[in-house]
Amino acid sequence: MTTADQPSFYDILITGGEVIDGTGAPRKKADVGISGDRIVALGDLTNSTASRTIDASGRIISPGFIDVHTHDDNLLFKDPAMTPKTSQGVTTVVVGNCGISLAPLVLGDKLPPPPQDLLGQADSFRHSTFAAYTDALRHTPPAANAGFLVGHGTLRLCAMDDVEKPASAAEIDRMRNLLAEGMDAGALGLSTGLIYAPNKAATTDEITAITEVAAEKGGIYVTHMRNEADDIEIAMDEAFTIGDRANLPVVLSHHKCAGKPNHGRSPTTLGLIDAAKKRQSVGLDAYPYTAGSTVIMPDMVPLAERVIITWSDTRPEFAGQDLADVAKSLGCSEADAARQLMPGGAIYFIMSEDDVQRILAYPDTMIGSDGLPHDKHPHPRLWGTFPRVLGHYARDLGLFTLEEAVRKMTGLSATRFGLKDRGEVRVDAFADLVIFNAETVIDKGDFEHPLEPAAGIDVVMVNGTIIREGGAETGARPGQPLARASA
Repeated sequence: MTTADQPSFYDILITGGEVIDGTGAPRKKADVGISGDRIVALGDLTNSTASRTIDASGRIISPGFIDVHTHDDNLLFKDPAMTPKTSQGVTTVVVGNCGISLAPLVLGDKLPPPPQDLLGQADSFRHSTFAAYTDALRHTPPAANAGFLVGHGTLRLCAMDDVEKPASAAEIDRMRNLLAEGMDAGALGLSTGLIYAPNKAATTDEITAITEVAAEKGGIYVTHMRNEADDIEIAMDEAFTIGDRANLPVVLSHHKCAGKPNHGRSPTTLGLIDAAKKRQSVGLDAYPYTAGSTVIMPDMVPLAERVIITWSDTRPEFAGQDLADVAKSLGCSEADAARQLMPGGAIYFIMSEDDVQRILAYPDTMIGSDGLPHDKHPHPRLWGTFPRVLGHYARDLGLFTLEEAVRKMTGLSATRFGLKDRGEVRVDAFADLVIFNAETVIDKGDFEHPLEPAAGIDVVMVNGTIIREGGAETGARPGQPLARASA
């Protein structure tokens, strides 16, 4: 373990803990010296002094967790403390996933169409450029850092009068220009949500033409594929084809095998990823639950063993109730009940635990919550994803080591998304850090009570500033917009 030239004095000195550095290397006993927003010393710092010393004896010191799959675009403004994320040790979120980004889009008085309504109401869509969005965050900074993806669905809504058809050459050019502005403002790449109505009509050629702009500017392509059920292999092939044609890295969002007929297919899908990796850069993320959550989609109801309503504009009283019970109350089928509750959101139990574990254990799988912070009754992953991986899957089930769990939510993610000097505990890295209790860290929420903060997270630090300690917020807002490494 190395140290920098030690100053005589640190702003913060963390002593007595075991460092898991985010690379997958075995933990080591080490002190951490922080000055400004960086780690400046690492090792035996016994004779050092500091403005603030934190005793981390019996605790793990790790990089702050990077949530690579979020829909926190508007939470950054609505709850700048980022409580659902920072309370579980997340110090950086990647927003704009699934083709849904808050910018560049101005809706005025128009209602946002699904799935854009997952980010809030019309007045939330007020940034006509991506630079305006990131500038607004610089003026009112959140507690956590944020990296940004430009949503393909958002671009279609900006550039097209009718999103239910393939884009024309002129419309593609408009989207390319909008994406170029976003990339120049520091966006990490382009995301798609090809299962959703504003995007379904997009052709592979359209997506490739737009994605080329991200490639030219050193970005990545992140996709909620066209299908995660019966036609998953076809959808994966399309994703790989786009990445190959545009010559940029591909990330498969929330990889899963959806619906009971597809349970057990993960060895095949992971094999396809292995094969694709031999010719191109491919990554993936996953969350540690057998249920997913999105807008109410009647065609998803038959795939699910259980459906919980998370919100409904037309019938808000049904939030938190099982769709089966709602259907009985309304005297109709579950699919018809779902239609009556639209627009709204739902939790769908569509995966097998065996597939979830196999995908989580895959070496290239990053951890992303895919939480929906504006749901009235959200999926518990919003508050519990990262402690669940550490506590349930690493410690209790032994699916992988704690060091590997930390790598999947820190170093691996920072490398994949080009977040320079993030995701590792090392000299000269940014001091985004978490101190946690490996024996007690665990998610506390469940599907009935999803808003429970996790246990075992002692201290959370962003850019050298403590934002949470002892289960309480400090009020500090040191988060920054993060550009890709090449920007």
